[in-house]
Amino acid sequence: MNERATESIDHHLISEFKAGSMEAMEKIVERYEDRIFTFGLKMCGHLQDAEDIAQETFLNAFKYLKDFREETKLKNWLFKIATTACIRKRRKKKCEPNHEISLDSFFPQNGDHPTYDIPDVSDDPSDSMLRAELKNIIDAAIHSLSHKYRLVFNLRDIEGFSTEETADILGISTQSVKTRLHRARLYLRERISNAYKEGIVQ
Repeated sequence: MNERATESIDHHLISEFKAGSMEAMEKIVERYEDRIFTFGLKMCGHLQDAEDIAQETFLNAFKYLKDFREETKLKNWLFKIATTACIRKRRKKKCEPNHEISLDSFFPQNGDHPTYDIPDVSDDPSDSMLRAELKNIIDAAIHSLSHKYRLVFNLRDIEGFSTEETADILGISTQSVKTRLHRARLYLRERISNAYKEGIVQ
């Protein structure tokens, strides 16, 4: 389904909801609950936390949807609410890893970033074990990122939001989005590269 068709359906459901349709509310949940839950899971790493974030997102969404002017896409608005829920969850210290990496001190401050060579395994799609090991390494690396970098990486590279959309969702500048995403990607590349060098992935 293309973006225009998605927005048209969302607009119809919002109008129906404002007219008092409970079915419209249920359809909105059906359309976005999996993505919101997955986002919460990638941010927190725990099923219960992801469920809490999804529940809080939709409760707040339906609380304020009657005043939603559609100045942004419904999807973007929902992820903005979900992001706020993730931040609140983090403040309660319920979903942070034991040790997260702050990339502010990880990279040189003069703008000269290292580059890393990562072996290409895309030409061997039959090797499911290798892909599974690689996925575990990537997931662990993502979750070791500090919260602000993890948010940007998940919104941009996992959920596919544009730089401008991500900046709007997080309430930061587009330059901050670009900087955080660049650092997060380089860090993840290094972790993957090191895993190969150490023989974790063979």
